[in-house]
Amino acid sequence: MTTLAHERPQAMSQAQSETPNAIDLDEVLWQAWKAMDLPEGYHAEIIEGAIEVSPTGRYAHSQIVFLLKEALGDFLKGGDFAARNDTNIIHERSAWVPDLFVVARDPERYVTDDGLGLTTASVRVVFEVTSPGHRNLERDRVRKCREYARAGIPVYVLIDDYDEQGTVTLFTGPRPDKADWEDIHRVPYGTEVTIPEGPAKGFVIGEAITGPKRS
Repeated sequence: MTTLAHERPQAMSQAQSETPNAIDLDEVLWQAWKAMDLPEGYHAEIIEGAIEVSPTGRYAHSQIVFLLKEALGDFLKGGDFAARNDTNIIHERSAWVPDLFVVARDPERYVTDDGLGLTTASVRVVFEVTSPGHRNLERDRVRKCREYARAGIPVYVLIDDYDEQGTVTLFTGPRPDKADWEDIHRVPYGTEVTIPEGPAKGFVIGEAITGPKRS
């Protein structure tokens, strides 16, 4: 659900730019997000100018994330990178909590000054697993997809349990100025997808993680 949103109509933006002590709406949103005290099992993100609160995913969601993290952890074992989750990723005045991401094993140099999370400069691959509901699906398929491109994250992997019989979509070549991607590769469950670049290059997402294509 969305708990707080702000939009900037053109007239408002112009008026604020002409007022020396105008309120910075991005800063208001940022301070509101930092002040939030949520019940256990919920997290808040700032996505395209709105604070969104999401609950812990249902079993099917957590099972895919668990299998993905286990396999990716084994793949990255002994290297300079690791799979993490339950961490804020900060880009300017946006904040996301991906289901899983690949980051330097020793990421202290990427911790934000206020200690709230890691900067996007630390992230090499980000994974999201969809949850049911129109707004939840749109968040991962559309809004977060654009946000990760804007931030220049090299690879975005979307595991979508609610797209036909299940699909995995690989987004590469971020275009921050367009909030879009150079290459989008979408396959049904049961078809292997291989990460093409970065520290997770060669990692395969297949039936062991998603299960087979459903009829």
